[in-house]
Amino acid sequence: MLYKLNLEHILFLDIETVPLHENFTHLDETSQQLWELKTQYQRKDEFSPGEFYDRAGIWAEFGKIVCISVGYFKMQGETRNFRTTSFYGDEAKILKEFKQLLIDYFSSVKHLLCAHNGKEFDFPYIARRMVINGINLPYKLDLFGKKPWEVPHLDTMELWKFGDYKHYTSLKLLAHILGIPSPKEDMDGSMVKDVFYKEKDINRIIDYCELDVVTTAQVFLRMRNEELLTEDEIKKV
Repeated sequence: MLYKLNLEHILFLDIETVPLHENFTHLDETSQQLWELKTQYQRKDEFSPGEFYDRAGIWAEFGKIVCISVGYFKMQGETRNFRTTSFYGDEAKILKEFKQLLIDYFSSVKHLLCAHNGKEFDFPYIARRMVINGINLPYKLDLFGKKPWEVPHLDTMELWKFGDYKHYTSLKLLAHILGIPSPKEDMDGSMVKDVFYKEKDINRIIDYCELDVVTTAQVFLRMRNEELLTEDEIKKV
């Protein structure tokens, strides 16, 4: 099935998220109580709600999106290019611009969205934050009433499971075992909060996010047993 998909019909994406506020004390009293209840199972007795707040970015109810990076293939004869771009700034602006991209260029039935662990994280997170920001969901994220085979989403982690529901494999590990060259990264996901709030270096976050988009596309190519992208084929637009 993967071999039959047109690469130009797939939008690869990745998101970077942070807690809604820099510190737990910035939450109002009700939000603090709800955070304590939401995370009691994950925290157990090891962390207080405040100590655990650094991880708030992984929950759409207590986090926000600071960057959405996307990548897509463009074929011109024998020439293959992979173009990347990013949306950043105010969260509502990010979501509206991303939605407009979907409407303008990836709204047909043939179009698919692809992310690593996207079905568990990226796709629902974007949809939830759109609802919270009062933005109507675009067709590609509105799954109400859709049958499983009608959902226009691809997930490289799910593809790697091959039906195994228990299995989790990080993008970094999958790229390593598939022989995909790892670009030099000066950060990882656990550092995004501090880079955003303390260093205020959104460009560093964008670079990191776009690297994950490229790696996801490389994993997808390997799963189709195709040649990996070269540096010359990757274009930032």
